[in-house]
Order: sequence, then C-alpha cells, then structure tokens
Amino acid sequence: MNLEKMKESFNKWKSDYNKKKDASKLRQKKFMSVSSYEPEPLYTPLDLEGFDYFEKLGIPGDYPFTRGVHNTLYREKLWTMRQFAGFGTAKQSNERYKYLLKNGQTGLSVAFHLPTLMGLDSDNPLSRGEIGKDGVAIDTLADMETLFDGIPLDRVSTSMTINAPAAILLAMYIAVAKKQGVAPEKLSGTIQNDILKEYIAQKTFIFPPEPSIKLIVDTIEYCSKHLPAWNTISISGYHIREAGATALQELAFTLIDGRTYVEAAIARGLDVNEFAPRLSFFFNSHNDFFEEVAKFRAARRIWAKLMKEKFGASSQRAQLMRFHTQTAGCSLTANQIENNIVRVTIQALAAVMGGTQSLHTNSMDEALALPTEKAVRIALRTQQIIANESGAANVIDPLGGSYYVEKLTDEMEKGVMDYFDRIDRMGGVLSAIDKGFFQSEISDAAFRYQREIEKNERIVVGVNSYCDGNNEKGGGEILKIDEKIEREQVASLTQLKKKRDNDKVKSSLERLKNDAKSGANVMYALIDCVEAYASLGEMCDVFREVYGVYEEPPMF
Repeated sequence: MNLEKMKESFNKWKSDYNKKKDASKLRQKKFMSVSSYEPEPLYTPLDLEGFDYFEKLGIPGDYPFTRGVHNTLYREKLWTMRQFAGFGTAKQSNERYKYLLKNGQTGLSVAFHLPTLMGLDSDNPLSRGEIGKDGVAIDTLADMETLFDGIPLDRVSTSMTINAPAAILLAMYIAVAKKQGVAPEKLSGTIQNDILKEYIAQKTFIFPPEPSIKLIVDTIEYCSKHLPAWNTISISGYHIREAGATALQELAFTLIDGRTYVEAAIARGLDVNEFAPRLSFFFNSHNDFFEEVAKFRAARRIWAKLMKEKFGASSQRAQLMRFHTQTAGCSLTANQIENNIVRVTIQALAAVMGGTQSLHTNSMDEALALPTEKAVRIALRTQQIIANESGAANVIDPLGGSYYVEKLTDEMEKGVMDYFDRIDRMGGVLSAIDKGFFQSEISDAAFRYQREIEKNERIVVGVNSYCDGNNEKGGGEILKIDEKIEREQVASLTQLKKKRDNDKVKSSLERLKNDAKSGANVMYALIDCVEAYASLGEMCDVFREVYGVYEEPPMF
C-alpha cells in the first residue's frame, strides 16, 4: 500500500471511529501521569513521517542509546535485582540482607531511618519516636560494621539511599571495607547523593544548595581518584514522581538536575570523560506501561545528546545513561493489598522492557508498613519470574519500532526540552527552586491526579471501583518495630562515646571544620573522623556551623 492509499484508508477509519465515539462515548484513555500528551486510539507509519531510524534509535550499545546501553542487554547478564531494605538496628538489617542474598538477590540497597537522613544521632531529642522505624539506624562506624558483618564488600555491590550526609556514609563504607581488607578500587555500588531533588520533592535537606553541591563534587572528585568502580551519584527522579509529578515532569526535572551536577563538576576542573561514566540515574516505574517504556528510552537519548553536544563528552561511556528503577510506591493501595502484586508486576515489566540496569520491586504490604519477609520474597520472585519465564529478557528493546512507542518517545523528548527552556529562562535549577517552580508544578499535578480518583474519572481497582461490597484495608501479618530498639540504640551510642578516644575525635572534627571553611575536599577529613568513631551528628554539626541550615521559603 502506497502512502496516499494509507492516508485515505486511515482517514476513513478515523471518521468511522469518531462517529462511534460520539454515539457510544467511548472512554478516552488518559496517561496515569496526567501528561499533557493524550494518546490517539491508533498509530500508523503516518505518525512517524520523516522518522530517521539511525538518528533516533541506532544500534543497542551505540549513540544515542535509545535502544539500550549494552549491545547484548540481558542476553549476557540480567539486570541486578536490588531490593531496598533496612529497619531497626544494624543487626536486624544485616539479617534481612543475608536473607535476601540467600533468596537470590544480587545487590544490596540500604534504607536509612529518618534521623540518619537528617544528620541526627539517635540520642538527639529530635530523633525520638523515629529510630529504626523507616530504615536502619546508623550513628557511627560501629553500626556500619555491624550492618555489613559477614557480607564481603568486594563481591557484593551496595546502593545507599542517602543525600545530605552522603559523603559521611560513603566515608563509613570505605572504612568498613578497609577493616575487611578490601581495597577501595574493588568497591562497587552507588551513593544516591542527589540533593537537588530534596529541595524539589523529598525535603530531607540540611544545608543550603551551594555548599551541598560542593559536597557532591567532593565525592565525585574523590571517587574518580580512589573508587573507580563506584557510582558517585544516583540522580533521582523516583522521589519527584512519588511526590506527585507526571512521568514527563519526573524525566525533565531529573535530567536538568543531572545537567546541573555536571556543570558543577566541570567548574571544579574535572574531566567530563573521567567522571561522567560513574554518574547513574534512578527512576520510578508507574502503572501506564507504554508511557514508562517511552520515558526510559527517551531518557537515554536526551542524556546522550546533552553529554555529547553541550558538554563535549567524546567517550561513549560518558554519553550513556545507566539507571536503577523502583516500582511506584505511591501506586500501592492499603485496600485489597494483593492487587499490589499485579501492579508491581506490570511496573517491573515496563522497567525491563525499557532497559533498566537494576530493579527493586515493592512489596504488596508497603502501603501499610515496612514489608514482611513473605512479602519481600514475593516481590523478589516477581523479578525472577519476569527474568526466567516471561521471555522479556530474550530480546533487546522489543518494543522498538512500534509506531506508538516511537511517537510517545519523541513526545517525551519534546516535552523535556520545553521544560528545559522554561527553567533556563528562570535562571536555572537553583533559581527555579527559590521561585517554587518545581514544587508548584508537582503539587498541581498531584492535585489533578487525586481529584480524578475522587471523581471516579480515574479507576483504582479496590479503591473506587471493584470493591466487592467493602473497602477492606490490610490483611495478614504486619511488620512492627519493637519500641525497645530505641532504648538499645541510644544506650549503644552512649557507651561508644564513652569508650572511644575522644581527643582523637576532637582533633579529627577540628580538621573537618578547617577543611570545610577553606573549601578543601572534605572526604579525606571525613574518613579520619569516621575511623575515630565520630558520630554522624557530630560531623553534620560541623557542616551546620560552617555552611548553615537551609530553610525552605513558604510556598502558596
């Protein structure tokens, strides 16, 4: 069929469809993300007129990496199955890590409790009631030693979700490896270390943006010299999406944050071809399957073009984007929690079809509490079934060439560049944060999404539809954190502070203060501090004194 006949045939189909739509009010599908781009009912080659295969897609493993960053993808090696875990004390979390590794997990991912995220020790009054509740309590190197006891750090890669105090936790990890006899160059893993998304979405910031970015560049510079296999930052869209952003906003805001970090590292004098290969990304995978696949594909292409055309990266390793994916926690429901297994399966499959390098699958009971071992096992088995039974790992970018997926990938790219232009006109990311731009964009999207659910314009199974005559919440065992953990953690910290060499602690903290004031790279002083068993709170207090504390301007 030639092009003119195709147009004639398609136009007749569209006319017939629209007549049916008027007559029967066919439901208009909206993206789960409330994106500004609404899908058409049918896609044909007419939607991709002028589409250049090699310019837009290329070969897997080659620029612009739309089809993937590896030329063999999962045929040679599956994605890393990296379940996010951490609760209670370091000893309890250590036991959970060993359980996950025994059940086939291939990488660790550490969840820290809120006081650690905020740079507070467990004996700080502000920590009361929060210790071990939503992650593991880490106060000193002693806790970190317990956390990884019996886990060989030269054979397991570790991801740590920590941001404002990221440099401190990285220093602790290096010190633990040293005690195990593991050389720094053998360490592999990721530190999240992404502070910009904290001001935008998650809000666990401590220091103002400028010194916070300086700390990030310190870690990039240090790891470039001493930890060549370590991912120095995981630029995160996950928390932006969890705050209510659309898929497009998640992608745009994450990529422009990444651009800002690259600019800061280059301003320090670092070689983009040296540090950029160790940058990684962290995305959410939500319910709209095709939109998520298109988002991941567009992400690689946009980042490759940015690195090559804007920053002059000549190395392919510096141009490509590697990313971790987690299924959407915000999509989980407390009603009919078994439905969450299905949601997570769809989301995980989208991440795999989009070419993720590692994956966390949420547990069905996480809308209620931290997951039980049974729920964690089901979540891990979900990945293993996709990997070994679904056939999804057999083909690289199996949806590539789909008229719909390619059109949607193009629309994602266009939308991201439009956001870039808007943010640049405001003066860049830091200026847009001060103006409340990101915050208002996300809150507006979250409001629209929730309103659609409440008006029954968007179906959530088991919540506003298919409730089986009830709206039952929960069911089954729930993981509970024993209140005595708080007393034990505080007592342990108190005892350690008495036993350690406090003169050594004092001198190491003084060195840290001097380095922070002078603008020197603080990683070397931090390693001295943690090896002296200075606490997280003590080190953060030095930074608070030197850098100050950020207070978010009120947003209306």
